[in-house]
Amino acid sequence: MGVIPAEGLAVPAGHLAVVVTDLEMRKRPAPRPLPSSDLRLARWKQPEPDKYRALFQRVGAPWLWFSRLGLDDAALIAETHDPAVEVHAVLDRQGIEVGLLEIDARAIPEVEIKYLGLVPELAGKGHGRWLMAQALMLAWKPGVECVWLHTCTLDHPNALPFYLKAGFTPVGREIQLFPDPRLNGLLPQDSAAHMPLIHPQSA
Repeated sequence: MGVIPAEGLAVPAGHLAVVVTDLEMRKRPAPRPLPSSDLRLARWKQPEPDKYRALFQRVGAPWLWFSRLGLDDAALIAETHDPAVEVHAVLDRQGIEVGLLEIDARAIPEVEIKYLGLVPELAGKGHGRWLMAQALMLAWKPGVECVWLHTCTLDHPNALPFYLKAGFTPVGREIQLFPDPRLNGLLPQDSAAHMPLIHPQSA
């Protein structure tokens, strides 16, 4: 086995490195019973930027989701108000927003499941299977030939096995570098305890 010298993998101070895995599904899943859950979806057709950011952070902060948090209102509206982009809040029995599902169909015949996640308190209770089933039903529109998504090493350790079990196939992998969003104020510094924060001055 060839080993890349450690000095060749240095990450710039204040940055993070992740391995991103791209996955796709090229055949619509066979019909099956919807997994049980007391959650429900609520379509946000034109979400208010602050409301969207609040849910995005509530769901994604533990995994350092940050891409939408750096957009100003105009850029965020351009993304989330596009008629081909579906934003759904996941609601519990009390109507509290506990998850996010976003599907991007701007590149038919390909559709991307852009964001799919629940608050950490719901992990391991089977709700993820329900949410994925909902996502696939919404994504496989007439004319769609491929549904894809990506995950990275910042996500929950069960994320990749979960997607594989749902029927996705890995088709690519890459390394990405980006500024740590906890250092530029996009996310609280106590986010993602599994990825220790390294301040530039101590690196």
